[in-house]
Amino acid sequence: MEKVFGLSHLFMTVFLYCFANFMVVPAITDVTLAALCPGKNECSLAIYLTGAQQAMIGLGSLVVMPLIGNLSDTYGRKVMLTVPMTLSVFPLVILAYSRTEYYFYAYYVLKTLIAMASEGSVQFLALAYVADNVPENRRASVFGIMSGFASSSFVFGNFSTRLLSTSATFQVAAAMSVISLLYMRVFLPESMMNNNICTKSTETDCLLEKAPSKNGSFSRLCLLPTFSKAAVVAFFINVADVGLYASLMYYLKLQFHFNKDQFADLMIIVGIAGSISQLILMPILTPLMGEEKMLSVGLFFSCAHMVLYSIAWASWVPYAAAMISVVATFALPCLRSIASKQTGPSEQFQSLDANRERLKVALQAYVHLPVLSPLAFSPLTDNAPFHFPGFSIMVSGLAAMIAFVQSVTIRPPPPPVDNCSDISSSSSTEPLV
Repeated sequence: MEKVFGLSHLFMTVFLYCFANFMVVPAITDVTLAALCPGKNECSLAIYLTGAQQAMIGLGSLVVMPLIGNLSDTYGRKVMLTVPMTLSVFPLVILAYSRTEYYFYAYYVLKTLIAMASEGSVQFLALAYVADNVPENRRASVFGIMSGFASSSFVFGNFSTRLLSTSATFQVAAAMSVISLLYMRVFLPESMMNNNICTKSTETDCLLEKAPSKNGSFSRLCLLPTFSKAAVVAFFINVADVGLYASLMYYLKLQFHFNKDQFADLMIIVGIAGSISQLILMPILTPLMGEEKMLSVGLFFSCAHMVLYSIAWASWVPYAAAMISVVATFALPCLRSIASKQTGPSEQFQSLDANRERLKVALQAYVHLPVLSPLAFSPLTDNAPFHFPGFSIMVSGLAAMIAFVQSVTIRPPPPPVDNCSDISSSSSTEPLV
């Protein structure tokens, strides 16, 4: 019963945190353009700054995320959740106060530095919390439920943005970010990690004891065929997401003159589709189809909806593409569950995060693509050799297709061998000599 209450408080923590952060997404494009290029729908500076920010955040995450994961294995998930949730408040406070040029640059610098140290930490720590407390055969469904709560917060956050002014949006987001932190500190119990959390009196001994085992377990992970394939899939999903995130809003702003309210409408559709998918469809379909097939189906439709964005010929097409998210959102919860099953209880965060670390050198090149290859991730670049405004999103769809092809090679684990059960049953009647 304690685990059930712990998960319910975790779900609420994720909901409140994501609500605060998702609220500002529809408004940030208008704020950026108003601060850097007032009165324009096209701004190369805004695009390059967004690309540079994504590159720096990606590089910072490579270094910091494994550290946060290992520290959470040692000191507990709740302790480490406090750090990114606290830091995320400050950038929102800046734009809640003012959105003029100088305040925007202050937000940009602070957001970049904080995101380098905390981007994705809350989500991955929450996933590790679930993995600590949920058996393997139920993790995919619970991961899907948690993603469903995040999608629900996406809907409510964007609906709130639709009703609020830009200034009120950032003020409410900052307040909700503080509330999520306080809720987590007061109500969320520490994760049950089979006594892997160190006490202060044994802190040094625990660190010395765990250090070699972490390296050894990571080496074992790299040798597992399923984990290696999942790492490649995660890598290309990351490339696709970076490209889509860096390009989509500026692309829609230029092509169809979308503003904050239309961005919010689009994201509400995405959020509703994701909520239906992960709260209703995934718990039903995953036991029937298996995580591996669900992963492939999700990646195929993820590619399809990116391609549809890239060739949008009318303002209603992005809304139709957004509805495909009802199937596309299958991918990440299934991938997380597949990765989680490759390790023991004290290595959960490492398995969820090592998909990046596994291909560290290659990923460093790819996270620089928003800066080094503006044709791929900046659809509004003036010197493109051909007229294809959605080219960068098409490239993102190609990366998702590569992830799909790789996912097809992931096979479900073989059924358990009965030898152990036979030995166990025989031991109940005959003593071991």
